[in-house]
Amino acid sequence: MYIPKQFKVTDFDEVREFLQQHAFGTLVTTRKGRPIATHLPFQFAKEQEGDYLTGHMAYGNPQWRTFETTEEVLAMFQGPHAYISSSWYEQENVPTWNYQSVHVYGTPQLLSGQELQQDLAALLDQYEKHRKHAVLWETLSPELLEKELKGIVGFKIRITEILAANKLSQNRSEADYRNIVQNLQAEESAASVEMAHVMKKKRVY
Repeated sequence: MYIPKQFKVTDFDEVREFLQQHAFGTLVTTRKGRPIATHLPFQFAKEQEGDYLTGHMAYGNPQWRTFETTEEVLAMFQGPHAYISSSWYEQENVPTWNYQSVHVYGTPQLLSGQELQQDLAALLDQYEKHRKHAVLWETLSPELLEKELKGIVGFKIRITEILAANKLSQNRSEADYRNIVQNLQAEESAASVEMAHVMKKKRVY
């Protein structure tokens, strides 16, 4: 991913928080020279030997079989994004697009049956425990779990490199920045409003 210097994110804590908030990503590998991708929920895990992403996919998805011959995979995560009109600038210029994006490179390996169960239990706990009628691992019947586990494959990716970009009009003047935020807030698009919120958090004015 090409990242101009002013948009590059180097704070790992910020990147980790982003991955936790935007955990639905795209896993890219190659099969017979052709890129293939699957859209999946991921979890960030910190182990003694390094940082990992974990996930699972359908057993019938041929992508997991590429782990045997693939040395490196790519997981991509997208945050809010929005069109930025140059009519919001004080001086003439061209329009652009603001966005947040993270690319994670790593080496893949399959999870054991026990590791997969632990990962799924953690996933349910993360997204269900605050709900009134939480569906947790221990609340599901053993018969259902045994049946469903046969249909999925778990994996983890040992992270070797992270590239993160926040393109949020950092290169614009204070007046332009303020005007961009105000105009994004006035847009009817939910994505534009979310981008305005992110920009306000990144620069206090």
